[in-house]
Amino acid sequence: MQMPTSPLNGTKGSGNESSESPYNDDMSYPESYRYAKSHEWLAINGETASVGITDYAQESLGDIVFVELPKVGQQLEAGASFGSVESVKAVSDLYAPVSGTVTEVNESLNSAPETINDAANDTWLIKIKITNPDEAKALLSAADYEKFVSEETGH
Repeated sequence: MQMPTSPLNGTKGSGNESSESPYNDDMSYPESYRYAKSHEWLAINGETASVGITDYAQESLGDIVFVELPKVGQQLEAGASFGSVESVKAVSDLYAPVSGTVTEVNESLNSAPETINDAANDTWLIKIKITNPDEAKALLSAADYEKFVSEETGH
């Protein structure tokens, strides 16, 4: 997730959206997920996948107050923006980790976006039917993502 200038405070976000701290031994990134350097996770289940933001991403964003998500049926391209997450600190774009068609949107986030802060690894934003499974292979493993975050933050 790239974090553009926030309309709330005029500052740029860190681009590290997640509630999981890479240097906190009490937290980890699910090993079955794949991770994008833009801080989205992908949980693959056959031809479909759930997409969410990492714990590190939500932690960097702070209290999430609004989520803008695509409509069911929308075509997504890997690396392209598909929505945004707004927190008290910043607004951050969401990027599709793989190409596909949106099959489901987590409507509960409209009334309770803070759910992402409470359980980023368990809170999916959208579900997609994957068009090109090979794209998922290019994403980071949990260990590689943790290393990436640690290098990005210097921790």
